Order: sequence, then structure tokens, then C-alpha cells
Amino acid sequence: MPVENQNLPHNIDLAGVIPAAGIASRLGPPPGSKELLPVALNIDTQSDQTRPRAAIDYLLEKMRLASARKVYIILRDGKWDIPRYLGDGKSSHLPIAYLMMDLPFGVPFTIDQAYPFVQKSTVIFGFADILFEPQDAFIQLLDRQTQSGADVVLGLFESRQSQAEDLVAFGRKGRISKIEIKPAATNLKYTWLLAVWTNEFTRFLHDCVDQFKHSHRIDSIRNTRNDFREVFLGDIFNAAIEADLHINHVCFKGASYLDIGTPDNLKKASQWPID
Repeated sequence: MPVENQNLPHNIDLAGVIPAAGIASRLGPPPGSKELLPVALNIDTQSDQTRPRAAIDYLLEKMRLASARKVYIILRDGKWDIPRYLGDGKSSHLPIAYLMMDLPFGVPFTIDQAYPFVQKSTVIFGFADILFEPQDAFIQLLDRQTQSGADVVLGLFESRQSQAEDLVAFGRKGRISKIEIKPAATNLKYTWLLAVWTNEFTRFLHDCVDQFKHSHRIDSIRNTRNDFREVFLGDIFNAAIEADLHINHVCFKGASYLDIGTPDNLKKASQWPID
């Protein structure tokens, strides 16, 4: 079993947060939650049997290597196969708790469900349906956060589908100056796929979501869903930049990633290059 992060200060409360409330609309109706789709076969060292490995297992392993103390997975109603598969986290060697999504208006609202539990923590964040390398990606982000004092550190990868991804513009001294959200055309080359942030940004995100709730008629928005633009985490990052929070980055140039949320990419998962 790979060794956990040895550079993490012992007094840091590190919590993983994973949104798992999506409906897999790009895949069509899957047989279960996309986070549990098998993307590899592993040998169980105890039973010597071959077992499927779910997409979310890769993300949990990287969070464990970064020395996460616990993980919160936010679900929507009906995705009970995820807690059935993962249980309390013993098989992942990482305590897992489950929270329920409230307002279906985007990832920031889903993440904010964890606020009462992580408001004093450093958060490591990733999407369970995106495979990525290297194994120590979160460790590198945590090291950069410690060195730079940034409120947020994003893990960047060379973009392959700019119209379906958030693209990142750079400012001075490694800071990120802007996030372009799924641009129709752009000269930017890097997208973000994972993040580490401090409790300062956790509070900022919570305040943004809370402000939205109070400044809009939620019932009205529910009834006019087709006219409502989803709020993206990139929107919150942009608001944080405008508020002079420090957003830094680690660029994993040449590293692979794979979003298994489409049929074509799911086919490619069996050739995914990581162990």
C-alpha cells in the first residue's frame, strides 16, 4: 500500500469533499451511479480474487495518500448504491460520511452541504468521475498551499475539450486571474480538475451560496429551471479572485486525465494508464 503524505503538519484537519449528486445525463441511463462504474480489475491481496475497481476508488486512494482524516460524499436521493458499495470507508482505509444534496443549482450548492462539518478544515476536492494522474497530485497541491499561503490551489491539466471545460488564465506570481467557463472560443490551454482550499475559501463559498439563496426567489427558480443558468464552481473562484483571495495552481503538464462521463471515454477507461 502506498505511503501517506509525510509532509503534512500533524495539527491540520484535512477533509475530502466529493460531489456525487449528478444524474449522468451524458451517459444516458446507466445501470447505477456513474461514480461506481468499473474502470479496472484488481487482485484482492487477501482473497487472491480479481475484483472490479470503481472510478471513485481512484479518487479516495489519492485523498488517503494525501492524509485526509475523513471524506464527505454528497448524494442525491436514489444514489444509495454508493454508500452500499463504500460503507463506512473501512475498505478504503478512510472514514466516509454521507450528506444529502439540497438545492439542485450546481456544484457550489452541493459542496455547501458539507459546510457545518468542514468549516474549520482544509478541504481537498475532486470529481469521482474524472480519473487523473499523478498519484501524489493532492500532496503537491497541499505543498503549494503551504509554500504560497494561497486560499485555493487548483490542479491544472492541458485541456482537450475547451468548450466543455473551465479554462484558466494566469496572473502574477503564479496566481490565477480568471476562470473562463466552458468558452465557445479561447486561447487558454489549461483546465482545472481538482483543488485544495483553506477554511477561508470554505466560508467564502458558503457566503456566496447563502447570498444567492437570500437574493433570489428559490421557489420561482425551481419552477423555471429551463431558464436558470447553473452556478459553477468556476463562478465562485472568479468571485473569490475579485474579492482578492489568492488562487494559485500546480500544473501537471503532460499528465493524463479521463472524464468517464461520456460513452466514448468510458470505453477508454480500461486502458487507463494508472495502477
